[in-house]
Amino acid sequence: MSSPESPDSGGGERLDGTADAQQADRLVGRTAELALVDELLGPAAAEGVALMLTGEAGVGKSALLDAAARRAAEAGFRVLRVVGSQFDEGVGFSALNQILQPLADGIPGLPPRQAETLRAVQGLSEEPPTELLSVANAVLALLSRTAAEDRPVALVVDDMTWLDRPSTVVLGTLARYVRDSRLVLLAASRIHEGFLPSGAGIHTHEVQPLDDASANELVTHRFPAMTARVRRRLVEEAAGNPLALLELPVTLNEAQQTERGPLPAVLPLSERLKKVFAVRVDALPDPTRYLLLLAVLDGSGDLYILQRAMSGLDALAELGPAEKAGLVHVDSTRGRLVFRHPLTRSAVMELSTIAERRGAHLALAGECPEGSERRARHLANATVGPDDGVASLLHEVAYRTLCRGDAVGAVTTLLRAADLSSDGTAKGRMLAEAACLGANIAGDLRNVRALLDDARLAGPVSADSLAVAATAASELINGEGDVDTAHRLLVGAMDSYARPSPAEDHMLNEALHVLILVGFAGGRPEFWQSFDRIATRVQLRTSDHLLSVVHCAVGDPAHKALPVLDDLDGLVFALHGETDHRRILRTSISAAYTDRLPGCRSALRRVVDDGRNRGAVTSAIEALFILGYDAYASGQWDDLRNLTAEGLRWCDSRAYGLPAWSGRFLQGLLAAAQGDGRTAGETADRLVSWANPRGLRLLRVYASHIRALSALGDADFEEGYRHLRSVITPGELPPYMPHALWLFMDFAEAAARTGRHAEAARHIAAVRETRIPAISPRMAMMTDGAEAMATTDFIDHDLFERALGNPDAERWPFDRARIRLAYGERLRRAKSGSAVVHLEAALSTFQRLGAEPWRARAANELRASGNPVRTAVSGTDPVSTLTPQQLQVAQLAATGLTNKQIAGRLFLSPRTVAAHLRSVFPKLNVTSRAGLRDALTGLPRPRT
Repeated sequence: MSSPESPDSGGGERLDGTADAQQADRLVGRTAELALVDELLGPAAAEGVALMLTGEAGVGKSALLDAAARRAAEAGFRVLRVVGSQFDEGVGFSALNQILQPLADGIPGLPPRQAETLRAVQGLSEEPPTELLSVANAVLALLSRTAAEDRPVALVVDDMTWLDRPSTVVLGTLARYVRDSRLVLLAASRIHEGFLPSGAGIHTHEVQPLDDASANELVTHRFPAMTARVRRRLVEEAAGNPLALLELPVTLNEAQQTERGPLPAVLPLSERLKKVFAVRVDALPDPTRYLLLLAVLDGSGDLYILQRAMSGLDALAELGPAEKAGLVHVDSTRGRLVFRHPLTRSAVMELSTIAERRGAHLALAGECPEGSERRARHLANATVGPDDGVASLLHEVAYRTLCRGDAVGAVTTLLRAADLSSDGTAKGRMLAEAACLGANIAGDLRNVRALLDDARLAGPVSADSLAVAATAASELINGEGDVDTAHRLLVGAMDSYARPSPAEDHMLNEALHVLILVGFAGGRPEFWQSFDRIATRVQLRTSDHLLSVVHCAVGDPAHKALPVLDDLDGLVFALHGETDHRRILRTSISAAYTDRLPGCRSALRRVVDDGRNRGAVTSAIEALFILGYDAYASGQWDDLRNLTAEGLRWCDSRAYGLPAWSGRFLQGLLAAAQGDGRTAGETADRLVSWANPRGLRLLRVYASHIRALSALGDADFEEGYRHLRSVITPGELPPYMPHALWLFMDFAEAAARTGRHAEAARHIAAVRETRIPAISPRMAMMTDGAEAMATTDFIDHDLFERALGNPDAERWPFDRARIRLAYGERLRRAKSGSAVVHLEAALSTFQRLGAEPWRARAANELRASGNPVRTAVSGTDPVSTLTPQQLQVAQLAATGLTNKQIAGRLFLSPRTVAAHLRSVFPKLNVTSRAGLRDALTGLPRPRT
């Protein structure tokens, strides 16, 4: 008599997925519902109560009833189960007999009329059942007697939608009188489809879909190998329906769950989900189903488009049956058709044939303008077999998609265009372009080699092809190859193009940017000279403004940045509306070497978020490490750890070797600044080991920077000088060495503190001659500070004060604190009383940053001056350990703002706000937001 695998039974949100009695109540996100059950069971032992759970199919009502039945049994109730079945809907009293069967021994003890009535219900009497009220009274008498003589009774009724009508009426009558007996009635039905009268003692509770956090927890536990992006897609499609959350992954293979294979545009339904979502679609008239198919394939829900595509039929009239079935509704304010649940779209697709889908795509293509992207995509979906015209349209669409910031979509479109091409050469070119975009933007080097092999098999794709060369160069510098070979491949490919056709502009532009990367990593002037020659010959330096800016600001900022700074500022300003990841990243890396990254932050975070959600991982890796450098320079060192850790995880999983070393360099720099000499040294050693066989000079410079900073923090100036001297020639700022801008203050301090004053002075003179201070306020501050450090015969108060008085100096707290420390050291040796002001300020900043060796140097100077190291800056004041941004976040959280609200005010991501709070709580010795106000009120503010 039970339902054959009730559609809702899969909605149980059990973490363990078993029926084990000890684990069965572990339902995700159902704390409120279980508390309601417990609250009702207590009074029910003395007087009856009824609870009706309603909700959509698959939302987890059956799982809640299972948990409620177990809790009732543990509380001493006798539990009787009734499950409706759609096959028994027309069989009189079939559900009621599920109650009577286990209580049959008690029927003879009832008054004769009631006993006879129940025997008639059981079919054991020749007399037919009497009126339903008499049946209800007889059942109530049997249940009351059982409760009185034995123990309270819990009647658990599932799937009331499918109960036979007589049983439903009887149970509704029972519900009115449960207060007169020790009876609890727990029932469940789909929303608006069950029947249970309202009245005293009858409670109704609608079971809502799971929230996103609970949905993620459920899927993560049941499918631990699934990647985060796939999980987010499933959670979005399931819309909180537990059955869907557990069943949708069943339709995906392992490659799809782990992102090694693409997900379908519309997720397929399992057999159980079809029972829930497809049954109502299948019952619709054919024109209505066709209208819904058009809506799914169109994606916009625009009723005007749907009306035109219906070929004369009245779309609103045909929509009526779907509205009545609760599948869709019309947003009249926007003129849009909206599916009430995302999986209804999947059901519509499941029930359509290939011919129906092809016809619908053709109808929709006919309503799109010529040359539009939507028309091209509909035609591609309707095409069976090769069609070079459609392939050409898709080729153009792929690059429009790329400019929108959807690199993964661009690669997918190129692959479809290649499928539709009958020309082997064109097919091979498109596959090679897909490989290039996949390697350099979308983000998975593991698949690139297979794509290049397919390109060569498809047609005569030369090794000198720009796409092949750019892809191969990326493979080489990220793997076991060397930078010289990568450079030779790129130059050879670009030299073969005297004047590229418009169709090849995209690949030429990509290849030139890869050549910039090769020159940047290789660090040799001849690499940049070949770029100058090629860029001039193909006449792109004037037509691609950004390319020229990147070349100057990244390739040789010391000598070439000044003329392009106005252009760069314009590009940074335009980032708020920019969608193309390539332009965001190329502008931002230019901004990194010219200290303009704050204006790029929000755009970079968009790239990271897009990478997390849509799979453009290479772009996200670059954005994370650029944000990581910004976090280092601005003193947000906790952010630096989080950003680099996430980026390195992606690098490891996607075989990106070269970008990984940018992240490790930042981690090594942080370790050096904070006194973790072992980590700093190991990181530097690994950088050199990876760089040497590949000819990557940049990484050797990175290693020297880490070692020098570590030595300077420990006041080992001779060791610091030795490492810096390996990459710096005093008085020279060689072209095409951008990292020189980050080292000249270190060199000036190390040289001056080891008695090499002439070298320090000569180097700072070269800095001024190249007008580096004009690049940014930071460069001006560091130049003044470095020159003041290099001056030996007197304290140059003007230089120190000018450096520290720079109105933007607070944006770079570590650099500023180092200048303060140097000033304080000289003032202390001159026995000036003002030394303590600068030493305490430097000490406070180092304390907040966790820069322990620098803190120790400042503290030692304070003690040497005869001044005590104040408690407020010695580490016992918790507030002084917060970074400026952590303090801002903590103060806003203490006012009661949510993470999302704080993020909006500070232009951060909610994820970053959460990370700050996780760091703040232990520092302030509080465990929740509630303790922040007292902690911040009762303690002094950090020094600035």
